[in-house]
Amino acid sequence: MFYNVIVDGDSTTYIPTTLGNVLLIAILAVLLIGAVLFAKKHVAKQSAQADGAVPAGGKQTAKQLAFCAMSIALGTILSEIKIIDFPWGGSATLLSMFIICLPGYLFGLGTGLMTATAYGVLQLLLSPYVILPVQLLIDYPLAFGALGLSGLFANSKNGLIKGYLAGILGRYVFVVLSGWLFFAAYAWEGWAPLPYSLIYNGIYIFAEAAITLIILAIPAVRKGIGSIKRMALS
Repeated sequence: MFYNVIVDGDSTTYIPTTLGNVLLIAILAVLLIGAVLFAKKHVAKQSAQADGAVPAGGKQTAKQLAFCAMSIALGTILSEIKIIDFPWGGSATLLSMFIICLPGYLFGLGTGLMTATAYGVLQLLLSPYVILPVQLLIDYPLAFGALGLSGLFANSKNGLIKGYLAGILGRYVFVVLSGWLFFAAYAWEGWAPLPYSLIYNGIYIFAEAAITLIILAIPAVRKGIGSIKRMALS
């Protein structure tokens, strides 16, 4: 399902074949269906706790699918707006991680993990860099999927900020692990692989986090996101 190509001299990466792309698209679709099912369950539970009423199925399902799909699409677009772009992988983008964290904040952990993992699969489709199967697993479904940990704080006070921090810390753990295990050859001269990976990946992850937190500190922004959540759950 993958074939190898040479990139920049001795560097080899694996690109999905046509069959591989079809399989990845199918996986993405299954993940989105799972995200909607989790979202539907979350909304029903919230509605029952509020007034005992369960929302109508068809329109609610369409709304949840739209929120998850738009999050993936917008996150993909924003991932191309790079504030810091490192030569050996990784970049600080304009809020792309935050957008992928949103479904978890809106609909809970299950939806967050499914949507974020689907985003990782889409990134694998659009810009794959694969050297080993385990590296593929860590860098794409696990690292991006960890952004869905935002759903842990869907119902918490200040859950927007807590969830975002949980998501980016989860992603940071996996990208550091990947850099340490698979990209040690890129470590700066005199640096051991683990400290190098901690610093290198921390620069772009936490640079984007700092920009995002500054934007979220604006009252109008947080009020607008609160309105989005109420609309998503109504």
